Parts: sequence; C-alpha cells; structure tokens
Amino acid sequence: MSRLKRGAALRFAPLALTVAAIVNIPFVYVFLRAFERGLPAYFATIWSASTLQLMGNTLLLVVGVVLLANLIAVPFAWLVVRTDLPGRRIWAVLGALPLVFPSYVSALCLVAALGPRGYVQGWLGIQRMPAFVYGYSGATLALALFTYPYIYLLLVSALRHLDPALEESSQTLGFGLRRTLWRVTLPQLRAPLLGGSLLVGLYVLSDFGAVSIVRFNTLTLSIYNAYQSLFDRSVAAGLASVLILLTLGFVALEAGLARRSRPTRSRATRQTAPIRLGAWRWPSMALLAVLAAATLGLPSLVLLHWGGISLFAEGGLLSFWREALHSLTVSAAAAVVAVALSLPLVMWSLRSGLRIARLTERISYSGYALPGMVMALALVFFTTRHLLALYQTVTLLIAAYVIRFLPQAAAATRSSLAALSPVFEEAARSLGKSGVEIFRTVTLPLVRQGLLMGGSLVFLTVMKELPATLILRPIGFETLATRIWSPAAEGIFSQAGPPALLLLLVTAVPVYWLLIRPVLRDRDD
Repeated sequence: MSRLKRGAALRFAPLALTVAAIVNIPFVYVFLRAFERGLPAYFATIWSASTLQLMGNTLLLVVGVVLLANLIAVPFAWLVVRTDLPGRRIWAVLGALPLVFPSYVSALCLVAALGPRGYVQGWLGIQRMPAFVYGYSGATLALALFTYPYIYLLLVSALRHLDPALEESSQTLGFGLRRTLWRVTLPQLRAPLLGGSLLVGLYVLSDFGAVSIVRFNTLTLSIYNAYQSLFDRSVAAGLASVLILLTLGFVALEAGLARRSRPTRSRATRQTAPIRLGAWRWPSMALLAVLAAATLGLPSLVLLHWGGISLFAEGGLLSFWREALHSLTVSAAAAVVAVALSLPLVMWSLRSGLRIARLTERISYSGYALPGMVMALALVFFTTRHLLALYQTVTLLIAAYVIRFLPQAAAATRSSLAALSPVFEEAARSLGKSGVEIFRTVTLPLVRQGLLMGGSLVFLTVMKELPATLILRPIGFETLATRIWSPAAEGIFSQAGPPALLLLLVTAVPVYWLLIRPVLRDRDD
C-alpha cells in the first residue's frame, strides 16, 4: 500500500478511535457499577440460588429455541432451494417474513389466539385450552417461530452457492438422498448453521418482550425488575454483567466451532437439477402451509381483527400518529448517524491496512454483544453520574440505538467498500482532487447501495427495539413499541393490537428492501 494512500486513510483515524471509545463506554461501565460494592457482594449476587436459577432458565431457553429454529430452518431452506417444490419462490419469501414481527408482537398474538379464553378456544367452542403458550413452552415456541429466519436466510444463500459436485459424487457412489444430505450437504453448511444459531441465541439472550408476555422469568426480565425496584441498582448491574458474560461465552463458542470447521467448496459454477419430491411434494407443501399459517396467518388475522375494531373507535389507527412519528423520527436519526459513523471506521480499517485500524473496527462491534436492556442500564448508570444533562433525553435514546446497532451499518458499509477497488480513488487523486472531493464524488456514490441497505436494517431494528426504549425514553415520549408493550404487560391485548398493526405498516418499505426484494431478484430457477 502506497504511503500516500495510507496517509489519506489516516484522516479517518481520530474519528474512528473516538467512535470506538464511545461505543465501549457501556460495556466497561456496567462492570464498574457491578463491582462497586466490592467483590464479595458481587459474587454473593451472581452465585445466589435465584441468579443460578435465572441462568438455568435463560440457557435452557436458548438451547430450546436454537434447536427448534434449526429443525424448522434446515428442511425449509432445503425444500425451497434444492427441490421441485411448486411455487418455491413464493415459499422462499414467506420463509423470511416472520422476521418482520417483533418477538413481543408474536408472543402477544400467540397468547391472544391460542391461550386460555383466546380466539381458537372460542372458534372451537371448548371449555378449556391447555396453557402451553405460557412459561417455557410458550417462550420457546414464540421465539423459535419468529427467529428461525436468521438461520433460514443464511442457509438459503449458502445452498444456492454450494457446489453440487460433492453431492453428485456421493449419489454416484451409491449413497441415498438421506445419507447424502446428512453426511455431505449438512457438513458443508456448518458455517451458516453456526452463524445463524449464534444470531438466534443472542436474540434469545437479549429478549425481554416475549418472555414477559408469556411469563417466563429470565435474566433480562429480572434485570428490568431489579432496575424498576429503585432500591439497590448494583444488583441490576451484577445481573447485567452475568448476561454479558453469557453473551461473550456464546460468541467465543461459535468462533471456536467455526475455526474447527473445514473449508468447503462454494460458489458453484452451475446449478444442480432440482430433486424430485414425488409423493412427498404435497405433504411438504402442507407442512410449509401450517408453518406459514402459524407464523404469518395467525398473527396477521389477530392484528387485522384488532385493527378493524380500532377503525370504528375514535380516531382509529390515526390516534397513534404521535407514537408513529416518534418511532419514525428516532429510527431515521439512528440509521443516519450509524451509517455516518460506520464510514470512518471501515474506511480507516480497509484503506490503511494497519492492525490498530482493524482492531478499532472490531471493538466497535462490542455494542452488538450487549443486550438492549444491559445497554440501557449502563447508559443510565453513566449519565446519572457523569452527564446528567443527557439523562431522560431523546439524544441519549438515539445514542443507545447507534451504539447497539452500529455493527449492522458497519457490516453493510464494509461489504460495499471491500468490493470497491481503490483504483478509482487513486485515479481521482492523481487528477488533483482533494480527499474530501474524492470521498464525496467518487467513494460515496459507488457505495450508496450498501449504505442504504445498512441504514434500512438499522431503521427496521430500531423500530422494533423495546427494552432500551422502555428505560431510556423521556417521560411522556411514547413509541409504537412502548405503546404495544404497556397494555400487553397488563393483559389488555386488544389495546396493543392497533399500534402493533401500525408498526408493521410503517416498516413495510424496509421489510421489502431487505427481505422480499433480494429473493424476487434471485434468478435461481
């Protein structure tokens, strides 16, 4: 790398280092707050019987959700990519759509439809429904049904670019379809399986809304309750540190397993012929239809029913215009700021070639390892002691979103910049253009699509964010997420339905951009 080019990249170093330092404030501060009462008090908190039970509940939930999500995602992805399933492009889109529903909305709809005195009980005309939608079974079902797309989307992409030569060789040697799938195909999918399972596991660790609605006590729910008690909040910090350690443990476990996996032949130069399902075609479609009914049909019917009722109420859905405006404003602001801050981080890392630049980018991702609840508590602890003017402000709320979801923007920015050859920037530099002119007229236009993708992802995620919003929002500042949660937490589900429906409507554009458009543009047939 030329000295001139490296010198140009160094312009981004001060801002990149500042961003990385700010992002890691919550991570460091939660441990300082947890140890504030001394090591004996800290260990007494984390080794207490109640904390160990919470850890057991949380780990058991993670294992159950990850297993069930894999059982759904693997056959679903295989059917839509490798078989002659009728309408597989439509099924491919439907398989990704459950990701649209926030976990608390999905749990809310499942409880309203399948719980005691729910809609299904009324339709069937029976006296009592089993309470399986509550507790561990309800939490596992609600989270797995609406997080399996994290695994499914990675598997679909991997299967479409997997070289079919090994599978064809296996079948030539006399191995049947089932044995080839188990011994040849699945081992080649180890990376997306591990990556998707990690995403699902981290989501479950950080979930607050679903577990609170189905009444299953986990670390996140206990952290919120400890914070709300307003007594000794160092207990909340101690529990938050346990959640951080569990999160880092899962990240380390996934990294260790990924290192042990063997590289596979990918990027197929040709497509394999679809596997004929034969007599299994209609049973396969029936299973996918049942899954689509549970993940899309049932919650949509519940929300549309509540939304229809609200249309006849005073103001209808428009009565939530203020909450919708708040959600749109803070989500758009967080998306813009996250994309803007991701640029110096990635530019310095990619263009300088320095180890410290790569390390700075890596540690800026630490916010993603912090569940929203922990992030919010850390910022509360920090601002109430050092920056009181920021406490209970929209600025702090947006800052929390940016710290939490900066990695989403950075990943999209990195993908776009990595695909952009530096030769364009060097050519502009040779023509006498300044660094600012090159960045504005050459770099930004060429990476615009990636920036839009990253911004859309941050926008969509912030719109659904609940725990950080509950803790950090100013008094009287309601978003659609908090407007959904408030009546749902009190069991008044019908009042939570209209804002939930409105939330889905206002997120339709980023959902189309991120989930539906890529599938429709994929010419795999």
